[in-house]
Amino acid sequence: MKVLLSWLREFAPDIDGDPVDLGERLSGLGLAVEEMTITGGGLDGVVLAKVLDLRPHPDADKIQLVDVDAGDGEALQVCCGAFNMSVGDLIPFATIGTVMPNGMEIAQRKMRGEMSNGMCCSGAEIGLGDDHDGILLLTQTANESKLGTPITEVLGIEADVLWDLEVNANRPDAMSVAGVARDLAAGLGVPFTMPTFATERSASAIADLAKVEIIDPTLCGRFMARVLSGVKVGTSPQWIQNRLTALGMRPINSVVDVSNYVMLELGQPNHTYDLAKVPNGHLRVRRAADGETLITLDDVERTLVSSDGVIANGADEVIGLAGVMGGASTEISGSTTDVLLELAWWDPPSVSRTVKRLNLPSEASVRYRRGADYGPNMDRALDRFVSLLAEMGATCASGQIDERGDLPSREPLRVRPAKINSLLGTDLDGDAMAALIEPIGFETARAGDDLDVVIPTWRWDTQTETDVAEEVARMFGYENLVRTVPKGDEPGGLSPYQQDRRLVRETLIGAGLDETFPMPFLAPGDLASAGLPEDGVTLANPLVHEESVLRTSLMPGQLKAIAYNQSHRVERINLFEIGTVFLPPKGTLLPDEHEHLCVALASQAAPRAVEILHVLDEALALPNMQLRAASPAGMHPTRSAEVVVAGKVRGHVGEVDPGVAAAFGVDGRVAWFELDLGALLDGPHGNRKYRRVSKYPSSDIDLAFEVPNSIPAAAVAGSLRKAGGKLLASLELFDTYRGQGVAEGTRSLAFRLRFQADDRTLTDTEVASVRQSCIDMVHKQQKGATLRS
Repeated sequence: MKVLLSWLREFAPDIDGDPVDLGERLSGLGLAVEEMTITGGGLDGVVLAKVLDLRPHPDADKIQLVDVDAGDGEALQVCCGAFNMSVGDLIPFATIGTVMPNGMEIAQRKMRGEMSNGMCCSGAEIGLGDDHDGILLLTQTANESKLGTPITEVLGIEADVLWDLEVNANRPDAMSVAGVARDLAAGLGVPFTMPTFATERSASAIADLAKVEIIDPTLCGRFMARVLSGVKVGTSPQWIQNRLTALGMRPINSVVDVSNYVMLELGQPNHTYDLAKVPNGHLRVRRAADGETLITLDDVERTLVSSDGVIANGADEVIGLAGVMGGASTEISGSTTDVLLELAWWDPPSVSRTVKRLNLPSEASVRYRRGADYGPNMDRALDRFVSLLAEMGATCASGQIDERGDLPSREPLRVRPAKINSLLGTDLDGDAMAALIEPIGFETARAGDDLDVVIPTWRWDTQTETDVAEEVARMFGYENLVRTVPKGDEPGGLSPYQQDRRLVRETLIGAGLDETFPMPFLAPGDLASAGLPEDGVTLANPLVHEESVLRTSLMPGQLKAIAYNQSHRVERINLFEIGTVFLPPKGTLLPDEHEHLCVALASQAAPRAVEILHVLDEALALPNMQLRAASPAGMHPTRSAEVVVAGKVRGHVGEVDPGVAAAFGVDGRVAWFELDLGALLDGPHGNRKYRRVSKYPSSDIDLAFEVPNSIPAAAVAGSLRKAGGKLLASLELFDTYRGQGVAEGTRSLAFRLRFQADDRTLTDTEVASVRQSCIDMVHKQQKGATLRS
């Protein structure tokens, strides 16, 4: 968006200061200045001239010889590379000695043997627009009697400042000179006033000349129209042309130029119809039907779809694309005398979809897509349009059409100053925030400590509290915000569960076990071979048919790993795995997933698995872990137990059933335990209590009990711990024996007990007493257990 300082001052006369400083203030307001140009200077020596003759250059195809009259009646020969001139045209001409705005000095020189005595100028070369392709023709805007008159006087060019601003998509208000002036005036703390434009009306009533129907209210929120008569399509005033050219738009004719001028000045796109080409002046706003076609102003036939918004005539024939481009059938021409003026508010997403689908951007559609003003500025834009055309002889019918559809809600938005301050790092109260945003059109009212903010009609983009925070930041000044480094979450941290799982892994590795990662897929029949229920989930699209069942236990995978190692003559191997098992679905289509831990010790007996379990118990500080006799599926019927933690079963420990081991080709015993690791770590654990290290000597005793096979060794150990109390420093099962000297159906369990006091050296009497208490407790609690002599 380009703006002129002189144009801004028509809305805020007190805007003053160094152009560079003003540009910095615009950038600080979020309207970054991409380029600043001082216009109207450096044109001394450029005068109005007339083309007298045109002829080819004898030695150059891309240059012609032009004779011009620069006001002294003499024909000056000029070599020129542009070919858009005709004899009689009036043009800007730089005389010898002129220094152009770009610093180039005009001198007499030869070009391919022909003398050139000056330069014919394009619009870009004298600061009027960006057109470098041809010479600026002034035939319709200059008087031949003024030949030799300085071009600044002929064209009314005055020194000015032109800023080229970067306007982001969330700033529809800044797509106009008035919008930029409002922001800059607020930023400088000077008054800003929207002008009013007086218009005279004719006796004709618009109700007799035009009619508008909004068929789809979601497409058009507001449609306003007026009718102008006595319109003469010709050349617009030079001052309008100069401003349009400066802002990058090419003057076309009086009606189109006024339309573009109003859009640039007030940000309100509009469209004009030749009223004679609109039967009865009847317009209908609706969605297109799939397959409808329209020839647009660029003479391209467009095929429409049902999401496109259109304007149709009374016969329901499409004559325009809503908010995008008008149709060729109602275009203003040189014969137009009556104009139907449209000014509407179109739904931004609808316009955006059509523009993207047809790849048909335009100055008007850019403003509609971002959200044009739907409030009083629409009336002001109509008045401005009528007043400018009235200066050229047009008259306006009395009254106006103002049809309504669905407009954005203007319910107050609750804004919390505390929230704004937390976003910006400021310490502003509600009154200070209100003072910042009221000058740019926001209405505020106190609601306790908060503010109720009414969004202006020209800020369709502002819809949330965060949007208001941005406006506060702009007006407060980004440069005034204290720079702080936002504090975020520390990246890469482990959750408590992940930390505990890592502790489990480190503990087992420290105990001499190797971690394995079998695939979670089993062959049909593997669960049965492991003595487990065959209720595994079957995959509909397995990687291979031979592995189509999801595991419900970690046992089959570990037994396969042991068998593979034994086939390679590795007999004694210690393995563990942390992996997911997939139990049958519970009320859903998906399997019930749990993370399990297992330990498999090849060629080893159940006590070794219990030993590793106790190591894990100490590492995790599990509360009251006990082993309870049981015969889990796939386990040895008399050498297995359930693992109970805090009163809940969390897994099982013991030996793999010999038949199961044989089914997987495993030789010898396999000590085993498997725990529901997820449930274990989600439950109570980790509450470690400090125990003082005693400096006094300890006493070790060995006790061997003959115990029925039905009584777990852990039960005997529990009785010993209970009897030993605080004096029992450690307890170890160091031998299990079956054979000669031991009754059938029993085995010998040998325990080493270490007694130690924290505050004294235990006497022989004390050791003997606690020893006897341990023996008595085992006899009492474990029926059938006897002390071996």
